[in-house]
Amino acid sequence: MAEQISFEPPRGMRDFYPADMVWRTRVFDAFRAAGEAAGFEPYDACVVESYELLARKAGEEVGEQIYHFNDKSDRHLALRAEMTPTLARMVAQRQGTLAFPIKWTTIAQCFRYERMTKGRKREHYQWNCDIVGEESVLAEVEVLGAACDALRRMGLTNADFRVHVSNRALLSELLAASGIPADLHAQVFLALDKRGKMPDEEIAAMLRDGGVDEAGVKATFAIMDLKTLDEAEQLAGAGSPAVANLRELFRLAELAGFADCLVFDISVIRGLSYYTGIVFECFDTQREFRAIFGGGRYDNLLTTIGGRPTPAVGLGFGDVVVGELLRSLGLADSTARPDLVCIGYLQPEQRAAATRLAARLRAEGRAVDLRLRAQKAKAFFAHAGERGTHAVYLGPDDLARGTARLKDLATREETEIPLA
Repeated sequence: MAEQISFEPPRGMRDFYPADMVWRTRVFDAFRAAGEAAGFEPYDACVVESYELLARKAGEEVGEQIYHFNDKSDRHLALRAEMTPTLARMVAQRQGTLAFPIKWTTIAQCFRYERMTKGRKREHYQWNCDIVGEESVLAEVEVLGAACDALRRMGLTNADFRVHVSNRALLSELLAASGIPADLHAQVFLALDKRGKMPDEEIAAMLRDGGVDEAGVKATFAIMDLKTLDEAEQLAGAGSPAVANLRELFRLAELAGFADCLVFDISVIRGLSYYTGIVFECFDTQREFRAIFGGGRYDNLLTTIGGRPTPAVGLGFGDVVVGELLRSLGLADSTARPDLVCIGYLQPEQRAAATRLAARLRAEGRAVDLRLRAQKAKAFFAHAGERGTHAVYLGPDDLARGTARLKDLATREETEIPLA
C-alpha cells in the first residue's frame, strides 16, 4: 500500500487560502503604497543564490540556518535567508552605471531553518527598503518614515508601536571608554544580541569565553543599563560622533512628523554582523510580539563582496509578526471589501445574458464574479453577501424587460441597468 501523503505543508511553511489573503493583501498593499509614497523604486531578484554569498554575509546565527543544496552540476546553492546580500550583489554588479544614491524596495520570500516560535516561521515574506550611496542620516529618516507610514496604512496608530533606535558605533565608543579593547567588540555584540533570549549569566559566560575580563563584563552590563542618550553621552564624551548622529536622526524625524514613534534604546544590537552605525527594531508597545521590523546602516557590505566602498542603510519588515499583531488588534478583518459585482441567474436560459453583462461590466472596469451555474436566489445572495459589494440576479422576467437590477448589498438600493 502506498504511503499516505500528508495534506499539511512542510513544517514552518505556509499555505494561503483566499481568507488568509485578505490580511496578506492588506499588508502587501501597505508596503507597496508606503514605498511608492517615499520614492523607492521596486526591484526583484532570484530566490536562489550562491551559498558562499549568503553564508559569508548573513552573520553567525543566520549562516547556520540557511537552506542549501548542490544542484545537478554540483554548484553549492541556497535559498535566500534575507535580501540584503542579494541587493549588495546586484548593486556591485552595476556599480559603475547606477546613479547614486538609489532608493530600492522589494517584497521578497525568504527561508531560514530555525526553531519555530511565536511570530517565527521557516518561510516568510519580507519588505525591504534600502538606500545605497548616501552617508547622510537623512537616509535613515527616509527608511524609517516609510516603515512607520506602512504601519499606519495597515490601520495601526502611533500609540500601537515604537521604533527602538541605537548606534553600533556608539556602543563601540562606550565599550572603549570602559576599557574593553576594540578587537573584542564583535564578540560583545554577539553576546549582547542574545539578551532577552537567554539569562544574563549565560551572556556573561559568553563574554568571558570571548576574552572579556570580569571588569569588562561588569562594565558591559552597566552600559546596557543606560536609559537615555544624555547618559550615553556622559560616558562616551561630549564630542561623540555617534551621539551627534543619533541627535540628528531624532531632529530630522521631528521635522518628518514621526519622532514620537522613536525611542533611544542602547540594547538594540542587531545580530547580523554587517551593520556599522545606526540600528533599529520596531515593537508593539505592549511587547507581546517579536520585532515587527529591523534594520540599520551597513556601510561596509559592498566592499566585503568585492564592490567599491559605498554607504548604505535599509530595513527588513516581515509579514508574520505584523499579521499576528493586526489580528490581535482586530484589524486584519477590517479591510474595506473591494468593489465586486456578483452576477447570477435562475435558469440556464439566462446564462448567455449573464455572460454578456459580465463582459460589458468588466470592459467598463468593474470586477465581476460570474456564477458558473444556475442557482436559486437564496443560495446566490448568500454567496454574493460573502464576496461582493453589488449583485445582479437574472430571471426570465429580466430578460423579457431587457433590464436588470444592480443591487447595492450594503444599502439594499437597486439601480436599473440595460441588458442590451
